[in-house]
Amino acid sequence: MALETVLLAVGPNDDTRIDELSDAVANIAGPAGPTVVVAHVFTPEEYEEATDRLDFASAGDADVDQVAQRLSIVRDLMETLDEAGIDYRITGRIGEHGARIVDAAEEESVDHVIVGGRRRSPTGKAVFGSTAQEVLLESPVPVTFVKGGE
Repeated sequence: MALETVLLAVGPNDDTRIDELSDAVANIAGPAGPTVVVAHVFTPEEYEEATDRLDFASAGDADVDQVAQRLSIVRDLMETLDEAGIDYRITGRIGEHGARIVDAAEEESVDHVIVGGRRRSPTGKAVFGSTAQEVLLESPVPVTFVKGGE
């Protein structure tokens, strides 16, 4: 079955693995492949801080998709996806990271999810980070976990 839509979930710590995430998208989606939905989830506190930092009049008046689109990590990914000829759209969500990524996968009717994670200590290797772990366990579709090269 051919993929039609892929969700790429990005967060503020993904700037250290942007190359790895871009490579994963290119390998899974490729040019003339599925649409990539680049999703950034903000906690309510992160959203308030982002709207202040990005000079929106107020968090209540800002559009979450526009706030997500103005983040440097998302702009960098947009540039990379444009260069690769990959069709994409940007979406923002507010809530708990893992749960909202899973919600986005369902709401966007995606066929695959790509999520990043960080290198763990020997003790932490037994368990992924809480966001990645929740997405891996709860996603309604296959998930690719991308570890950065820190």
